[in-house]
Amino acid sequence: MTTILIGYARCSTDKQDLTAQRAALEALGVAPERIYTDHGLSGMNRARPGLDQALAAARTGDTLVVPKLDRLARSVPDARAIADGLVGRGVRLALGASIYDPHDPMGRMFFNILATFAEFEADLIRARTREGMAIARAKGKLRGKQPKLSAKQQREVRRMHDVGDHSIGDLAELFSVSRPTIYRTLARSTGMRAGESPAETVTGTLS
Repeated sequence: MTTILIGYARCSTDKQDLTAQRAALEALGVAPERIYTDHGLSGMNRARPGLDQALAAARTGDTLVVPKLDRLARSVPDARAIADGLVGRGVRLALGASIYDPHDPMGRMFFNILATFAEFEADLIRARTREGMAIARAKGKLRGKQPKLSAKQQREVRRMHDVGDHSIGDLAELFSVSRPTIYRTLARSTGMRAGESPAETVTGTLS
């Protein structure tokens, strides 16, 4: 029986490139047309179309090749589930140039260690991201969604609305924004009384 190599590559964000992984898989003997990919999907996300296609393409006697284990899975349970599923179908799993042998105690241990490190690394990245965002927020460099209108424009919206000559629809059209934006602008204005809801503050004719 001829063994067919099925390749799988993945990157977590749209800004990352799969070129290096594709090149590594081709260097391991995988034909370009047999490489399946997921672009912009985290390894924690099990709903990966490219991986599903790769798993479906692999038949008994074939080998699924991934550049590194963390491209296949980012958690120990997921890695084990995928590996066990492949073994149950008679499909081998290659991590780079190394073939995972589930019947070898050392092989199983090494696989579990790799999966644990992949999960640990993912947890570290998430923790560092949260820490970085917290620091940036504390320094005022990370803010929520900013108003679409400048402070001067917001004051003018308030003034024009208070005069009563312009409806919410008129103001939205004049300032090229949506009606909800006008409502939010008026609700944020200094004229809003404490404890008053936006609906109570914003009056005027809807058109």
